[in-house]
Order: sequence, then structure tokens, then C-alpha cells
Amino acid sequence: MALVIKSRVIADVVLLDLSGRLWILDLPLRDKISGFLNDGNRRFVLNLAGVQYMDSSGLGQLVSIWVSVKNRRGHLTLLNPMKRVRRLFEITRLNTIFEICEDESEAITQASKPFEVSA
Repeated sequence: MALVIKSRVIADVVLLDLSGRLWILDLPLRDKISGFLNDGNRRFVLNLAGVQYMDSSGLGQLVSIWVSVKNRRGHLTLLNPMKRVRRLFEITRLNTIFEICEDESEAITQASKPFEVSA
């Protein structure tokens, strides 16, 4: 199943509901985020609840998106990944890089934090 992306805006946070597969054959997510960044958006929540499959290229896309958002002084939070997808983040230790929330309101709050420059 191809990746389906539905977007909505809550306050100043762009929430993207994803469903399907996030892998090498589906690359629209990076383009979608780039468009939002070019429009001036800086706060994002990616709802992964509907992502049933993710491979290393999907993880690579998320890392690339995270870097793009950070370079624009933005914030990216992941929401509610399925157990197998969460396990990928743990195995690769990307759970130490990404903020991962289980609750939508918590994710929006996290994404709304001011940008902080890390030392």
C-alpha cells in the first residue's frame, strides 16, 4: 500500500497523518515537508499510527526531514508509531534523537516548544 499523507494544522503546528508503507518506493513525504518549510511552517507532528511498514530508506527519510526541519530552526515530533515501527527506532537508537509521543495533544505541545540550539 502506497504512503497516504493527510495534513491538518492545529494552532501553528502542521500535523501529518501517515498511513501505509514508508519505504524506498514512496518518497512524497520529504517533498511535502519541504513545501511546508518553504511556506514558513516550522513545527511538525508526524502521526505514524497508520504506518504498517518502514524500512531503512523510510528511516533515512525521517532523519533527512529531521535535519531539514532543525536547519530551519523548527521542531519535529513523532506520534504514536506502531509497535514494530517503534522497535526500529529502538534498534537503531533513533529514539534518542526523535521525540516520540503517544498522545496527540502532548505531541503538539512538544512541537510547539521554542527552537533551542544544542551545544
